[in-house]
Amino acid sequence: MKKIAVFSLLGLFSFGMALGQSEKPIHEIHAAMIYNFMKYVQWPDDGSTGDFVVGVLGEDNVFNTLKNYYDGKPKGTKKYSIRKLADAGEAATCAVVYIGKSKSKEFENVKNAVAGKPVLTITDSFNLGKKGSCINLKVVDDKLKFEINQASINSATLKVASQLASMAIMI
Repeated sequence: MKKIAVFSLLGLFSFGMALGQSEKPIHEIHAAMIYNFMKYVQWPDDGSTGDFVVGVLGEDNVFNTLKNYYDGKPKGTKKYSIRKLADAGEAATCAVVYIGKSKSKEFENVKNAVAGKPVLTITDSFNLGKKGSCINLKVVDDKLKFEINQASINSATLKVASQLASMAIMI
């Protein structure tokens, strides 16, 4: 079963990684990556019920794609709830926060709002991985890759599966 999961993860991350060759719009690739990151991260309250809130700050296209594909669908004992965040303060109510390029200046405010909480921050902006984002998307040699900041993951009391970590640029 683990082999199937690894192959499906590898397939997803390779389907649009070469930006110049992709037929999918970048917002769909980002939404698919966000969804798959969530499959390979463990939260301390994974066994509880309720909503699993994914907040999006900026990037309406990513929000709309996530909302259309995943809102209301099950995630273990929970259900995905995709929300558009009006400001950084709302990030504390989420399990995952995606901050698009257009709102990257809000990262420090989000980071402060979620400090000490089990929130996976995912960003798409230069150097935010080094500044404390749990996962940061970046383009290297025209290929979409991702960084994992292990210190930020640990601070958020999250656990990343080794399959995901093995494909990341570790910070």
